[in-house]
Amino acid sequence: MTTDVKDLVIVGAGPAGMAGASEARTLGMSVSVLDEQKAVGGQIYRHVEDAPEELQAILGKDYASGRALADEFRCSGANHIRNATVWNLTEDGVVDYVAEDGARTISATNVLIATGAMERPIPIPGWTLPGVMGAGAGQIMLKGAGALPAGPVILAGCGPLLYLLAWQYLRAGVTLAGLVDTTPFSAYVAALGKIDGALKGRKDLAKGLGLISQVRLARVPIYSGADSLEILGRDRAEGLRFRHRGKFRQISAGLVLLHQGVVPNTQLSWALRADHRWDAAQLCWTPVTDDAGRLGQSRVYVAGDSRKIVGALASAVQGRLAVLAMFERLGGKAQPKRKAELEEKLSRYTALRPFLDRLYRPLDKHRIPADDVTICRCEEVTAGDLRGYVELGCLGPNQAKSFGRCGMGPCQGRLCGLTVTEVIADARKVTPDEVGYYRIRAPIKPIHLSSFSK
Repeated sequence: MTTDVKDLVIVGAGPAGMAGASEARTLGMSVSVLDEQKAVGGQIYRHVEDAPEELQAILGKDYASGRALADEFRCSGANHIRNATVWNLTEDGVVDYVAEDGARTISATNVLIATGAMERPIPIPGWTLPGVMGAGAGQIMLKGAGALPAGPVILAGCGPLLYLLAWQYLRAGVTLAGLVDTTPFSAYVAALGKIDGALKGRKDLAKGLGLISQVRLARVPIYSGADSLEILGRDRAEGLRFRHRGKFRQISAGLVLLHQGVVPNTQLSWALRADHRWDAAQLCWTPVTDDAGRLGQSRVYVAGDSRKIVGALASAVQGRLAVLAMFERLGGKAQPKRKAELEEKLSRYTALRPFLDRLYRPLDKHRIPADDVTICRCEEVTAGDLRGYVELGCLGPNQAKSFGRCGMGPCQGRLCGLTVTEVIADARKVTPDEVGYYRIRAPIKPIHLSSFSK
Protein backbone atom coordinates (compact mmCIF):
# COMPACT_ATOMS: atom_id res chain seq x y z
CA MET A 1 0.00 0.00 0.00
CA THR A 2 1.74 3.16 -1.25
CA THR A 3 1.10 6.86 -0.63
CA ASP A 4 1.21 9.73 -3.15
CA VAL A 5 0.87 13.50 -2.54
CA LYS A 6 -1.07 15.92 -4.78
CA ASP A 7 -2.38 19.49 -4.70
CA LEU A 8 -5.80 18.22 -5.71
CA VAL A 9 -7.51 14.85 -5.82
CA ILE A 10 -10.84 14.63 -7.62
CA VAL A 11 -13.23 11.74 -7.09
CA GLY A 12 -15.22 11.28 -10.28
CA ALA A 13 -14.42 11.93 -13.95
CA GLY A 14 -17.78 13.30 -15.06
CA PRO A 15 -18.44 16.92 -16.12
CA ALA A 16 -17.55 18.48 -12.72
CA GLY A 17 -14.46 16.31 -12.29
CA MET A 18 -13.07 16.79 -15.79
CA ALA A 19 -13.70 20.55 -15.78
CA GLY A 20 -12.26 20.97 -12.29
CA ALA A 21 -9.12 19.05 -13.24
CA SER A 22 -8.61 21.09 -16.40
CA GLU A 23 -9.06 24.37 -14.51
CA ALA A 24 -6.62 23.26 -11.81
CA ARG A 25 -3.95 22.34 -14.34
CA THR A 26 -4.14 25.81 -15.93
CA LEU A 27 -3.36 27.19 -12.46
CA GLY A 28 -0.34 24.91 -12.12
CA MET A 29 -1.80 22.48 -9.60
CA SER A 30 -0.85 18.80 -9.55
CA VAL A 31 -4.01 16.74 -10.03
CA SER A 32 -5.11 13.11 -9.78
CA VAL A 33 -8.60 12.07 -10.85
CA LEU A 34 -10.00 8.80 -9.51
CA ASP A 35 -12.90 7.17 -11.31
CA GLU A 36 -14.54 3.76 -11.13
CA GLN A 37 -14.94 3.50 -14.89
CA LYS A 38 -12.32 2.74 -17.50
CA ALA A 39 -13.07 5.86 -19.54
CA VAL A 40 -13.85 9.45 -18.56
CA GLY A 41 -17.26 11.07 -19.01
CA GLY A 42 -19.27 10.02 -15.99
CA GLN A 43 -22.78 8.78 -16.70
CA ILE A 44 -23.91 11.67 -18.90
CA TYR A 45 -20.91 11.46 -21.26
CA ARG A 46 -20.19 7.78 -20.78
CA HIS A 47 -17.71 6.46 -23.39
CA VAL A 48 -17.95 9.74 -25.31
CA GLU A 49 -14.31 9.46 -26.42
CA ASP A 50 -14.76 6.21 -28.30
CA ALA A 51 -18.47 6.15 -29.18
CA PRO A 52 -19.01 5.24 -32.87
CA GLU A 53 -20.58 7.94 -35.06
CA GLU A 54 -23.73 5.86 -35.44
CA LEU A 55 -24.18 5.71 -31.66
CA GLN A 56 -23.43 9.42 -31.29
CA ALA A 57 -26.17 10.14 -33.84
CA ILE A 58 -28.62 8.07 -31.79
CA LEU A 59 -27.68 9.72 -28.49
CA GLY A 60 -27.84 13.26 -29.87
CA LYS A 61 -25.81 16.47 -29.96
CA ASP A 62 -25.84 17.07 -26.20
CA TYR A 63 -24.05 13.77 -25.66
CA ALA A 64 -21.54 14.38 -28.45
CA SER A 65 -20.76 17.84 -27.04
CA GLY A 66 -19.10 16.14 -24.08
CA ARG A 67 -16.20 15.18 -26.33
CA ALA A 68 -14.81 18.72 -26.14
CA LEU A 69 -14.67 18.57 -22.34
CA ALA A 70 -13.05 15.12 -22.46
CA ASP A 71 -10.44 16.40 -24.93
CA GLU A 72 -9.69 19.40 -22.70
CA PHE A 73 -9.19 17.03 -19.78
CA ARG A 74 -6.85 14.76 -21.75
CA CYS A 75 -4.77 17.73 -22.89
CA SER A 76 -4.54 19.13 -19.36
CA GLY A 77 -2.04 16.54 -18.19
CA ALA A 78 -4.06 15.57 -15.12
CA ASN A 79 -3.32 12.07 -13.84
CA HIS A 80 -6.33 9.86 -14.58
CA ILE A 81 -6.51 6.75 -12.39
CA ARG A 82 -9.12 4.49 -13.95
CA ASN A 83 -11.03 1.57 -12.42
CA ALA A 84 -10.41 3.10 -8.99
CA THR A 85 -12.83 2.59 -6.09
CA VAL A 86 -12.52 5.19 -3.33
CA TRP A 87 -13.33 3.45 -0.06
CA ASN A 88 -12.28 6.09 2.48
CA LEU A 89 -11.91 9.86 2.62
CA THR A 90 -10.94 12.14 5.51
CA GLU A 91 -11.56 15.86 5.96
CA ASP A 92 -7.82 16.53 6.07
CA GLY A 93 -7.37 15.22 2.53
CA VAL A 94 -6.43 11.54 2.85
CA VAL A 95 -7.99 9.44 0.08
CA ASP A 96 -7.84 5.64 0.20
CA TYR A 97 -8.71 3.71 -2.94
CA VAL A 98 -8.36 0.36 -4.65
CA ALA A 99 -7.32 0.18 -8.31
CA GLU A 100 -5.94 -2.41 -10.71
CA ASP A 101 -2.54 -2.34 -8.99
CA GLY A 102 -3.96 -2.79 -5.48
CA ALA A 103 -4.68 -0.53 -2.51
CA ARG A 104 -3.26 2.97 -2.61
CA THR A 105 -3.44 6.21 -0.61
CA ILE A 106 -3.17 9.81 -1.79
CA SER A 107 -2.65 12.72 0.56
CA ALA A 108 -4.13 15.87 -0.98
CA THR A 109 -4.06 19.55 -0.15
CA ASN A 110 -7.59 19.72 -1.56
CA VAL A 111 -10.21 17.13 -2.47
CA LEU A 112 -13.13 17.62 -4.86
CA ILE A 113 -16.06 15.22 -4.62
CA ALA A 114 -17.60 15.02 -8.08
CA THR A 115 -19.42 11.70 -7.88
CA GLY A 116 -22.54 12.93 -9.67
CA ALA A 117 -26.05 11.61 -9.30
CA MET A 118 -27.88 8.31 -9.03
CA GLU A 119 -31.41 7.35 -9.97
CA ARG A 120 -34.08 7.91 -7.38
CA PRO A 121 -35.65 4.58 -6.34
CA ILE A 122 -39.22 4.04 -7.51
CA PRO A 123 -40.54 1.35 -5.12
CA ILE A 124 -43.77 0.08 -6.64
CA PRO A 125 -45.32 -3.41 -6.54
CA GLY A 126 -43.15 -5.77 -8.61
CA TRP A 127 -40.19 -3.44 -9.06
CA THR A 128 -37.74 -6.14 -7.92
CA LEU A 129 -38.76 -8.59 -10.67
CA PRO A 130 -36.34 -9.52 -13.47
CA GLY A 131 -37.15 -7.38 -16.48
CA VAL A 132 -37.50 -4.17 -14.45
CA MET A 133 -34.68 -1.61 -14.46
CA GLY A 134 -34.14 2.09 -14.11
CA ALA A 135 -34.34 4.12 -17.30
CA GLY A 136 -30.87 5.41 -16.44
CA ALA A 137 -29.56 1.84 -16.43
CA GLY A 138 -31.07 1.32 -19.87
CA GLN A 139 -29.31 4.41 -21.13
CA ILE A 140 -26.00 3.35 -19.57
CA MET A 141 -26.19 0.05 -21.46
CA LEU A 142 -26.86 1.98 -24.67
CA LYS A 143 -23.92 4.36 -24.14
CA GLY A 144 -21.51 1.77 -22.79
CA ALA A 145 -22.08 -1.14 -25.14
CA GLY A 146 -24.60 0.00 -27.72
CA ALA A 147 -26.96 -2.56 -26.15
CA LEU A 148 -30.61 -2.30 -27.16
CA PRO A 149 -33.72 -4.15 -25.95
CA ALA A 150 -34.73 -7.01 -28.23
CA GLY A 151 -38.47 -6.64 -27.66
CA PRO A 152 -41.05 -3.98 -26.84
CA VAL A 153 -40.25 -1.65 -23.92
CA ILE A 154 -42.40 0.29 -21.49
CA LEU A 155 -41.07 3.56 -20.08
CA ALA A 156 -42.81 4.75 -16.92
CA GLY A 157 -42.45 7.53 -14.37
CA CYS A 158 -41.54 11.18 -14.76
CA GLY A 159 -38.66 13.47 -15.61
CA PRO A 160 -36.80 14.70 -18.71
CA LEU A 161 -34.77 11.48 -19.04
CA LEU A 162 -37.93 9.51 -19.78
CA TYR A 163 -38.58 11.38 -23.02
CA LEU A 164 -34.91 11.64 -23.92
CA LEU A 165 -34.49 7.87 -23.70
CA ALA A 166 -37.73 7.35 -25.63
CA TRP A 167 -36.37 9.60 -28.40
CA GLN A 168 -33.03 7.79 -28.42
CA TYR A 169 -34.66 4.37 -28.53
CA LEU A 170 -36.89 5.43 -31.41
CA ARG A 171 -33.83 6.61 -33.37
CA ALA A 172 -32.26 3.21 -32.70
CA GLY A 173 -35.33 1.32 -33.94
CA VAL A 174 -36.56 0.06 -30.56
CA THR A 175 -40.29 -0.63 -30.26
CA LEU A 176 -41.95 1.32 -27.43
CA ALA A 177 -45.07 -0.38 -26.12
CA GLY A 178 -45.98 2.77 -24.23
CA LEU A 179 -44.77 5.75 -22.24
CA VAL A 180 -46.60 6.11 -18.93
CA ASP A 181 -46.06 9.64 -17.63
CA THR A 182 -46.97 10.15 -13.96
CA THR A 183 -46.75 13.95 -14.10
CA PRO A 184 -50.20 15.18 -12.98
CA PHE A 185 -51.96 18.18 -14.54
CA SER A 186 -51.66 19.98 -11.20
CA ALA A 187 -47.86 19.89 -11.54
CA TYR A 188 -48.04 21.89 -14.77
CA VAL A 189 -50.15 24.50 -13.00
CA ALA A 190 -47.77 24.62 -10.02
CA ALA A 191 -44.74 24.92 -12.31
CA LEU A 192 -46.15 28.14 -13.77
CA GLY A 193 -45.00 29.79 -10.55
CA LYS A 194 -41.43 29.17 -11.75
CA ILE A 195 -42.06 30.40 -15.30
CA ASP A 196 -39.56 33.28 -15.03
CA GLY A 197 -36.68 30.87 -14.70
CA ALA A 198 -38.10 28.69 -17.45
CA LEU A 199 -38.10 31.66 -19.83
CA LYS A 200 -34.48 32.43 -18.95
CA GLY A 201 -33.67 28.84 -19.84
CA ARG A 202 -35.92 28.85 -22.90
CA LYS A 203 -33.36 27.15 -25.14
CA ASP A 204 -33.34 24.07 -22.91
CA LEU A 205 -37.10 24.30 -22.50
CA ALA A 206 -37.59 24.38 -26.26
CA LYS A 207 -35.25 21.43 -26.63
CA GLY A 208 -37.30 19.40 -24.15
CA LEU A 209 -40.58 20.30 -25.81
CA GLY A 210 -39.06 19.26 -29.12
CA LEU A 211 -38.21 15.81 -27.76
CA ILE A 212 -41.75 15.33 -26.44
CA SER A 213 -43.18 16.43 -29.78
CA GLN A 214 -41.02 13.97 -31.72
CA VAL A 215 -42.02 11.09 -29.44
CA ARG A 216 -45.67 11.98 -29.98
CA LEU A 217 -45.20 12.25 -33.75
CA ALA A 218 -43.79 8.70 -33.70
CA ARG A 219 -47.24 7.61 -32.46
CA VAL A 220 -45.90 6.12 -29.25
CA PRO A 221 -48.87 5.49 -26.91
CA ILE A 222 -48.46 8.12 -24.17
CA TYR A 223 -50.53 7.98 -21.00
CA SER A 224 -50.21 11.34 -19.25
CA GLY A 225 -51.21 11.90 -15.64
CA ALA A 226 -51.05 8.20 -14.74
CA ASP A 227 -50.58 6.84 -11.23
CA SER A 228 -50.79 3.65 -9.14
CA LEU A 229 -48.06 1.88 -11.16
CA GLU A 230 -47.71 -1.87 -10.67
CA ILE A 231 -45.49 -4.36 -12.49
CA LEU A 232 -47.33 -7.36 -13.92
CA GLY A 233 -45.84 -10.84 -13.73
CA ARG A 234 -44.99 -13.49 -11.17
CA ASP A 235 -41.46 -14.68 -11.94
CA ARG A 236 -40.48 -11.83 -14.25
CA ALA A 237 -41.96 -8.66 -15.68
CA GLU A 238 -44.74 -9.17 -18.18
CA GLY A 239 -46.09 -5.63 -18.35
CA LEU A 240 -47.39 -2.66 -16.40
CA ARG A 241 -50.72 -1.90 -14.77
CA PHE A 242 -51.66 1.69 -13.97
CA ARG A 243 -54.53 4.09 -13.52
CA HIS A 244 -55.19 6.62 -16.27
CA ARG A 245 -58.09 9.05 -16.34
CA GLY A 246 -59.88 7.16 -13.60
CA LYS A 247 -59.59 3.72 -15.23
CA PHE A 248 -57.05 0.95 -14.73
CA ARG A 249 -55.16 -0.07 -17.87
CA GLN A 250 -52.34 -2.48 -18.61
CA ILE A 251 -49.64 -2.80 -21.24
CA SER A 252 -47.69 -5.95 -22.05
CA ALA A 253 -43.89 -5.97 -22.47
CA GLY A 254 -40.95 -7.99 -21.18
CA LEU A 255 -38.92 -4.94 -20.18
CA VAL A 256 -40.14 -2.07 -18.01
CA LEU A 257 -37.84 0.91 -17.43
CA LEU A 258 -38.78 3.08 -14.45
CA HIS A 259 -37.64 6.61 -13.68
CA GLN A 260 -38.60 9.49 -11.41
CA GLY A 261 -35.57 11.71 -11.50
CA VAL A 262 -32.05 11.60 -10.10
CA VAL A 263 -30.64 12.55 -6.70
CA PRO A 264 -27.15 13.48 -5.46
CA ASN A 265 -24.74 10.66 -4.66
CA THR A 266 -23.89 11.78 -1.13
CA GLN A 267 -22.20 8.69 0.32
CA LEU A 268 -18.76 10.31 0.59
CA SER A 269 -20.00 13.55 2.15
CA TRP A 270 -22.07 11.56 4.67
CA ALA A 271 -19.00 9.47 5.51
CA LEU A 272 -17.17 12.69 6.39
CA ARG A 273 -19.90 13.44 8.96
CA ALA A 274 -20.58 16.66 7.05
CA ASP A 275 -23.85 18.46 7.67
CA HIS A 276 -26.67 17.69 5.25
CA ARG A 277 -30.12 19.17 4.83
CA TRP A 278 -33.31 17.83 3.29
CA ASP A 279 -34.03 19.68 0.05
CA ALA A 280 -37.81 20.08 -0.05
CA ALA A 281 -37.77 21.04 -3.74
CA GLN A 282 -35.70 18.09 -4.96
CA LEU A 283 -36.86 15.69 -2.21
CA CYS A 284 -33.39 14.47 -1.30
CA TRP A 285 -30.41 15.07 0.97
CA THR A 286 -27.85 17.69 -0.07
CA PRO A 287 -24.54 18.49 1.69
CA VAL A 288 -24.28 21.88 3.41
CA THR A 289 -21.52 23.87 1.69
CA ASP A 290 -20.44 27.44 1.13
CA ASP A 291 -20.96 29.08 -2.28
CA ALA A 292 -17.85 27.40 -3.67
CA GLY A 293 -18.88 23.95 -2.44
CA ARG A 294 -16.59 23.67 0.59
CA LEU A 295 -17.71 21.35 3.39
CA GLY A 296 -17.34 23.30 6.64
CA GLN A 297 -13.69 24.08 7.41
CA SER A 298 -12.36 20.93 5.76
CA ARG A 299 -10.14 20.52 2.71
CA VAL A 300 -13.02 18.89 0.86
CA TYR A 301 -15.30 20.53 -1.71
CA VAL A 302 -18.33 19.16 -3.55
CA ALA A 303 -19.34 20.11 -7.09
CA GLY A 304 -21.94 19.11 -9.63
CA ASP A 305 -24.86 16.78 -9.12
CA SER A 306 -23.30 15.28 -5.98
CA ARG A 307 -23.90 18.69 -4.35
CA LYS A 308 -27.36 19.34 -5.82
CA ILE A 309 -28.97 18.32 -9.10
CA VAL A 310 -28.01 21.00 -11.62
CA GLY A 311 -27.26 19.17 -14.88
CA ALA A 312 -24.10 18.54 -16.88
CA LEU A 313 -23.27 22.08 -18.03
CA ALA A 314 -23.76 23.63 -14.59
CA SER A 315 -21.80 20.77 -13.00
CA ALA A 316 -18.77 21.57 -15.14
CA VAL A 317 -18.95 25.23 -14.13
CA GLN A 318 -19.23 24.33 -10.45
CA GLY A 319 -16.13 22.17 -10.76
CA ARG A 320 -14.16 25.12 -12.11
CA LEU A 321 -15.48 27.54 -9.47
CA ALA A 322 -14.55 25.14 -6.67
CA VAL A 323 -10.98 24.97 -7.98
CA LEU A 324 -10.71 28.78 -8.17
CA ALA A 325 -11.82 28.97 -4.53
CA MET A 326 -9.23 26.36 -3.48
CA PHE A 327 -6.49 28.18 -5.35
CA GLU A 328 -7.31 31.56 -3.80
CA ARG A 329 -7.74 30.13 -0.28
CA LEU A 330 -4.24 28.66 -0.43
CA GLY A 331 -2.65 31.96 -1.41
CA GLY A 332 -2.99 31.91 -5.18
CA LYS A 333 -3.73 35.07 -7.13
CA ALA A 334 -7.45 35.90 -7.25
CA GLN A 335 -9.15 35.48 -10.63
CA PRO A 336 -12.10 37.93 -10.43
CA LYS A 337 -12.73 38.15 -14.18
CA ARG A 338 -12.69 34.37 -14.62
CA LYS A 339 -14.90 33.89 -11.56
CA ALA A 340 -17.47 36.43 -12.80
CA GLU A 341 -17.57 34.77 -16.21
CA LEU A 342 -18.20 31.36 -14.66
CA GLU A 343 -20.83 32.66 -12.23
CA GLU A 344 -22.75 34.20 -15.14
CA LYS A 345 -22.72 30.85 -16.93
CA LEU A 346 -23.85 29.03 -13.79
CA SER A 347 -26.79 31.39 -13.37
CA ARG A 348 -27.80 30.81 -16.99
CA TYR A 349 -27.43 27.03 -16.86
CA THR A 350 -29.45 26.66 -13.64
CA ALA A 351 -32.28 29.05 -14.54
CA LEU A 352 -34.59 26.26 -15.70
CA ARG A 353 -33.97 23.95 -12.73
CA PRO A 354 -36.65 25.28 -10.29
CA PHE A 355 -39.25 24.87 -13.04
CA LEU A 356 -38.18 21.28 -13.68
CA ASP A 357 -38.06 20.46 -9.97
CA ARG A 358 -41.64 21.61 -9.54
CA LEU A 359 -42.97 20.07 -12.75
CA TYR A 360 -41.40 16.65 -12.24
CA ARG A 361 -41.89 16.30 -8.49
CA PRO A 362 -42.38 12.51 -7.95
CA LEU A 363 -45.76 11.40 -6.63
CA ASP A 364 -45.92 10.65 -2.90
CA LYS A 365 -47.33 7.16 -3.49
CA HIS A 366 -44.38 6.28 -5.74
CA ARG A 367 -41.86 7.38 -3.07
CA ILE A 368 -43.67 6.22 0.08
CA PRO A 369 -45.09 2.82 -0.89
CA ALA A 370 -47.76 0.53 0.54
CA ASP A 371 -46.91 -2.04 3.24
CA ASP A 372 -46.36 -5.01 0.92
CA VAL A 373 -43.76 -3.29 -1.29
CA THR A 374 -40.07 -4.14 -0.77
CA ILE A 375 -37.95 -1.09 -0.03
CA CYS A 376 -34.62 -2.66 1.00
CA ARG A 377 -33.86 -5.09 -1.82
CA CYS A 378 -30.65 -6.42 -0.25
CA GLU A 379 -32.30 -7.58 2.99
CA GLU A 380 -35.88 -7.95 1.63
CA VAL A 381 -37.43 -5.47 4.07
CA THR A 382 -40.89 -4.15 3.16
CA ALA A 383 -42.44 -0.78 3.88
CA GLY A 384 -44.80 -2.59 6.26
CA ASP A 385 -41.84 -4.05 8.15
CA LEU A 386 -40.39 -0.57 8.54
CA ARG A 387 -43.68 0.89 9.77
CA GLY A 388 -43.80 -1.95 12.28
CA TYR A 389 -40.37 -0.94 13.55
CA VAL A 390 -41.65 2.62 14.03
CA GLU A 391 -44.55 1.31 16.11
CA LEU A 392 -41.98 -0.46 18.31
CA GLY A 393 -40.06 2.78 18.85
CA CYS A 394 -37.69 3.01 15.87
CA LEU A 395 -36.89 6.70 15.29
CA GLY A 396 -34.63 6.66 12.24
CA PRO A 397 -32.66 4.69 9.62
CA ASN A 398 -29.79 3.76 11.94
CA GLN A 399 -32.14 2.16 14.46
CA ALA A 400 -33.91 0.38 11.60
CA LYS A 401 -30.70 -1.60 11.06
CA SER A 402 -31.02 -3.06 14.56
CA PHE A 403 -34.69 -3.87 14.13
CA GLY A 404 -34.36 -5.70 10.81
CA ARG A 405 -31.02 -5.16 8.98
CA CYS A 406 -32.55 -2.54 6.70
CA GLY A 407 -29.71 -0.88 4.78
CA MET A 408 -27.08 -3.43 5.82
CA GLY A 409 -26.72 -5.23 2.48
CA PRO A 410 -24.07 -4.87 -0.25
CA CYS A 411 -25.44 -1.53 -1.49
CA GLN A 412 -24.98 -0.06 2.03
CA GLY A 413 -28.22 1.88 1.83
CA ARG A 414 -27.67 3.58 -1.52
CA LEU A 415 -30.86 2.20 -3.04
CA CYS A 416 -33.13 2.31 -0.02
CA GLY A 417 -31.82 5.29 1.96
CA LEU A 418 -34.18 7.98 0.68
CA THR A 419 -37.19 5.67 0.83
CA VAL A 420 -36.39 4.60 4.39
CA THR A 421 -36.09 8.22 5.51
CA GLU A 422 -39.40 9.19 3.91
CA VAL A 423 -41.33 6.13 5.12
CA ILE A 424 -40.19 6.68 8.71
CA ALA A 425 -40.91 10.42 8.51
CA ASP A 426 -44.38 9.71 7.15
CA ALA A 427 -45.10 7.10 9.83
CA ARG A 428 -43.88 9.39 12.63
CA LYS A 429 -45.56 12.49 11.13
CA VAL A 430 -42.31 14.46 11.26
CA THR A 431 -39.98 15.99 8.68
CA PRO A 432 -37.16 14.03 7.00
CA ASP A 433 -34.67 16.36 8.72
CA GLU A 434 -35.89 15.05 12.09
CA VAL A 435 -35.47 11.44 10.94
CA GLY A 436 -32.01 11.70 9.39
CA TYR A 437 -30.09 9.24 7.24
CA TYR A 438 -27.88 6.19 7.62
CA ARG A 439 -24.52 6.66 9.34
CA ILE A 440 -22.14 5.91 6.49
CA ARG A 441 -18.75 4.43 7.40
CA ALA A 442 -15.68 3.26 5.53
CA PRO A 443 -15.35 1.21 3.48
CA ILE A 444 -17.74 3.28 1.38
CA LYS A 445 -18.06 0.42 -1.10
CA PRO A 446 -17.34 -3.31 -0.83
CA ILE A 447 -13.68 -4.10 -1.56
CA HIS A 448 -11.60 -7.28 -1.68
CA LEU A 449 -9.06 -7.87 1.08
CA SER A 450 -6.74 -9.33 -1.56
CA SER A 451 -6.27 -5.79 -2.92
CA PHE A 452 -4.22 -4.94 0.17
CA SER A 453 -1.70 -7.69 -0.52
CA LYS A 454 -0.51 -6.17 -3.80
